[in-house]
Amino acid sequence: MREIVFDTETTGLNPLTGDRMVEIGCVELVNRIETGRTFHAYFNPGRPMPAGAEAVHGLSDVFLSDKPSFHERCEELLEFIGDSPLIAHNASFDFGFLNHELRNCGRDLICMSRMICTLVLARQRHPGAKHSLDALCTRFGIDRSLRIKHGALIDAQLLAQCYIELTGGRQIGLSLAGDTDAAITIEGIGEAAPITFQVRPPRPHAPTEEELARHAAFVASLVDPIWVRLEAAR
Repeated sequence: MREIVFDTETTGLNPLTGDRMVEIGCVELVNRIETGRTFHAYFNPGRPMPAGAEAVHGLSDVFLSDKPSFHERCEELLEFIGDSPLIAHNASFDFGFLNHELRNCGRDLICMSRMICTLVLARQRHPGAKHSLDALCTRFGIDRSLRIKHGALIDAQLLAQCYIELTGGRQIGLSLAGDTDAAITIEGIGEAAPITFQVRPPRPHAPTEEELARHAAFVASLVDPIWVRLEAAR
């Protein structure tokens, strides 16, 4: 199964008040394994970058001034994501900006049924814990040393590893119960030979005469054993 983990960076929190997407990073998973294929782009938002947003992701007006607008790379993005499920952290935020940009380009919106939110998954699996991307990386032992500031591609790569852990880890498809849908097959190996068992005669466990005599001598040496007192109390 093909899935796309993605993250966005923006000029603010609300596309309905004029905020725009300035970066998107996408990571391809097939059967919960990263394939190495990614899509990454910066966009010129056509508006000034607020200082608060720049402090989060470090993308300045000068840096974005020569970048293409979203509509110039829209086709590449849509071709990359295809019809695969889309995974994001606090996914309604990223979906809101992505669909807003698609609407501005006159393109069809991405159906929300394709949305998978890792924030929801984390809250279900670890209620009451911290659920930020940093917190999840710490919980799952994922190295985030390269994450100095928020960046769409590196955050998508970190989130891909967290998503794998949230959905069962690397062995999610391993079946030990003969499930043919999830069974692992190896070309060139025929049917397994039948397993045979060698039935051995039972080992003798009855005590020998010598063992019985030694046990009787040991019991006789006990001083005031409890079973004697219990018998006297009846």
